[in-house]
Amino acid sequence: MARPPLVLCLSLLALALVSASTASPRKMVGFYELKKGDFCVKVTNWGATIVSVVLPDSKGKLADVVLGFDGLGPYINNSAYFGALVGRVGNRISGARFVLNGKAYRLYVNDGNNSLHGGHRGFSHVIWTVKEKVDGEFPYITLNYHSFDGEQGFPGDLDVDVTYKISGPYELSVTMDAKPGNKATPVNLLQHTYWNLGGHNSGTILSNTVRIFASHVTPTDGHLIPTGEIVSVSGTPYDFLKPMTVGSRINELTGGYDINYVPDSPMDGHGMRKVAMVKDGGSGRAFELWSNQPGVQFYTSNFLKDVKGKGGFVYGPHAALCLETQGFPDAVNHPKFPSIIVNPGEVYKHYMLFKFSF
Repeated sequence: MARPPLVLCLSLLALALVSASTASPRKMVGFYELKKGDFCVKVTNWGATIVSVVLPDSKGKLADVVLGFDGLGPYINNSAYFGALVGRVGNRISGARFVLNGKAYRLYVNDGNNSLHGGHRGFSHVIWTVKEKVDGEFPYITLNYHSFDGEQGFPGDLDVDVTYKISGPYELSVTMDAKPGNKATPVNLLQHTYWNLGGHNSGTILSNTVRIFASHVTPTDGHLIPTGEIVSVSGTPYDFLKPMTVGSRINELTGGYDINYVPDSPMDGHGMRKVAMVKDGGSGRAFELWSNQPGVQFYTSNFLKDVKGKGGFVYGPHAALCLETQGFPDAVNHPKFPSIIVNPGEVYKHYMLFKFSF
């Protein structure tokens, strides 16, 4: 059956998702392009999502290196969080509850008995407002979302901005800011892009070489909830202090990699540290990831199964990898973990920088 025009789809979606109140303004969903030479990044304000990143390989051949979908529709029910900005608290919160300033808060349960990525309608499943879109030498787009007091169970209003910017030749920066209203609240925003530097339709990432500048991880239980320990990677399949292929030891794990690393490389003068490096040998494409966050989740798309993506290509397990800089998972329930609580008058700031090469 023929697919209706995209403009019509967007209009229908906007009509379907507006507030029931006739006084509320309609929010439109669109796609936006940042381009510098042959480097192109596309985003949508649905979930502040990165939908494509196109760059050349060592022979100049262009390819889209992130997993995603054709058109907007599949992103609405995007259970894999392809490219999305997740929050108010990304990753898992055990028992979907926490106590803050003596008050217990119960959250939306959407992962067993736990809360995952902000609940069933977290920041990845709402329409963001396009605050600013600037072209030129260093094009960028800033998106804003206002999260209301009690949304998905979290306390207090929260204003969130994310800026995607081509900040240099083959560099993509991501800046996330959040300001609470009159209540303290946990904040842990994650950028959840699935990377396959060989091209989104090139197969698995098992032959990719990865280096993670972290000598410790926060181990988890059978439900992927941190135990509260911080343990050495020495002698384990989690040791990527030296470059290793993803597939070299993945069979020693159940499913694959899905764990928080604790980067130990020193901060530079701007509060950033090199967190990880990834290289695809076939294409020659590589990136360095820099961030100011205390943790980074390494995930090898273990739960993907028969997902129909761009151009009809079907994504399966290990079709991509994610490196999501973050506060520690379930930090609200582990006092020894770095705090993710942001108080009124404070500003949450999360920086990421991808430096691509080929």
